[in-house]
Amino acid sequence: MQQLDVRQYAGARKARPKLSVRLAHDADEIIEAQRLRYQIFAGEMGARLSNRIPGVDHDIYDPSCDHLIVRDDNSGEVVGTYRILAPEKARNIGYYSEHEFDLTRLQHLRPRLVEIGRSCVHPDYRNGATIALLWAGLARYMQEGGYNYLTGCASVSMADGGHAAASLYRRLAPDHLGPIEYRVFPRCPLPMEALRQNDPAETPPLIKGYLRAGAWIIGEPAWDPDFNTADLPILMSMARLDGRYAKHFLG
Repeated sequence: MQQLDVRQYAGARKARPKLSVRLAHDADEIIEAQRLRYQIFAGEMGARLSNRIPGVDHDIYDPSCDHLIVRDDNSGEVVGTYRILAPEKARNIGYYSEHEFDLTRLQHLRPRLVEIGRSCVHPDYRNGATIALLWAGLARYMQEGGYNYLTGCASVSMADGGHAAASLYRRLAPDHLGPIEYRVFPRCPLPMEALRQNDPAETPPLIKGYLRAGAWIIGEPAWDPDFNTADLPILMSMARLDGRYAKHFLG
């Protein structure tokens, strides 16, 4: 994958002009991404991770995945990452999101369906520049691989017991719920009827970015007890990619 420089993108902060994005080249770079994941998921979110190596988030899917990393070239630190599972590899291991959702209605998309997950950004780099680079890296990956669909789970914190997540879903669903033929079903549903659904709920930046780009929400949220999050299933057809995003990221 071609390396991209943050200076190509509007919104890059002048204080950090040396961010770049590419796929991890070797095991050491993958470990760097996995350490960042552990820092965010276990340290910040309190997730229960079954890690074999102290301070590293790792599971059975990692060896089958590509790992997109954003690096601060000034410090050398990996500050953002996405885990990407291509359909050729998913044939052997399945998709991670199948643990949370029944994906039967996506069966016909599998030869062209890329799954993304384990997305995280270092707290000091949660800005438009880092997100733009991650999106650009994903767009290039899809374009170079000739893939048509992108799926994954977008997480919402359940620190308040799930009321904000239920309220967010109810607010977003009328405008962003995908066609019924793509609908998936949570294996451990968020108990919507037991939760308040009219609380103020800010849309997390990642979900906001997906929806602005043209992604659908394709089912009700699942509860992930290990991460204590409500996960919204997302599907993006590259044919639906908003023109502004396509021009920006694909050239």
